[in-house]
Amino acid sequence: MKSHSFLYTAFLILIILTSCNTKPEIGLLLANTEVERWSKDRDSFVKMVDELKGNVVVKDAQGDPDLQFQQALEMINGGIDVLVIIPADKIVAQGIVKMAKSSHIPVVAYDRIIRDCDLDFYVSADNIQVGELQAGYLTKIKPAGNYVLMTGPESDNNSYQLYLGWMDILQPLVDKGDVHVVYSGFTNKWDAKEGYRVMNELMQKDTTIDAVLTGADVLATGVINALRERDLDGTMLIAGQDADLNAVQNIAIGSQTMTVYKPLGKMAYYAAQAAIKLAKGKEPVYAVTVNNGQVQVPSVLVKGQVVYKENIKMTVVSEGFVTEKEIFE
Repeated sequence: MKSHSFLYTAFLILIILTSCNTKPEIGLLLANTEVERWSKDRDSFVKMVDELKGNVVVKDAQGDPDLQFQQALEMINGGIDVLVIIPADKIVAQGIVKMAKSSHIPVVAYDRIIRDCDLDFYVSADNIQVGELQAGYLTKIKPAGNYVLMTGPESDNNSYQLYLGWMDILQPLVDKGDVHVVYSGFTNKWDAKEGYRVMNELMQKDTTIDAVLTGADVLATGVINALRERDLDGTMLIAGQDADLNAVQNIAIGSQTMTVYKPLGKMAYYAAQAAIKLAKGKEPVYAVTVNNGQVQVPSVLVKGQVVYKENIKMTVVSEGFVTEKEIFE
């Protein structure tokens, strides 16, 4: 009996020690790392989770919503504790959340809200504020003129939020007759080719344009490429966001007017903290709640910062986001 009692006690101790050493398994679903910034988000998030004693399984959907759904299914069946998702498509993402929740797996939306589902947590920049920063900066330089509004894909809720931010600033000027919106529309993808396509079509129609608001630096790059083909580089105001290296280089030489830098390190930190706490059955710390159409989602929204030619060194360089050598080489 003593032998059996000893073995039983040893077995319990082994179970306790094993459970104590088990690291939370976090699934990270990326929408598309072909866009520069997402590689930085991925690396920051993996680093933060590792520092918090967790493991990360990473999958990249390469812009394919169906592939992202399949990757989510594989992660869920593989036994992850928490799912963090950058949605490739807002509708498909709803299905992913419902599938995860049916397996009692908490879900964190990163950068892009997922609507009409039982979402557990949301970490992002304040995208309406980002839009306001873009429009506010351009209208200070050009308070009257013809504006192009080029959001991202219709499948991304951020496109709608950016537009709301733009119109918060532009609508009073439109009402006064100072600003004329000569084009407003979605792009098919977050892609430089899309920015080029839209801008090229507008210029073929001889549309007079003074300023272009884009939903991302990758779109702004396409706009600039279209202008360069016509020797019109630097002739109009162009706003982007994400502070991609190519965009910062374009700002430095006067091809792009501004971008918005979002502190990706902070976003990754808050997302990692939330994921680890949810994995342990604890409630993450949050600052606000965001209504996603079904629930009030506990959220952390970080503030963006305007980057223009004169403050490049004081912003993205001092933050360590890019180096002077990378920008000016």
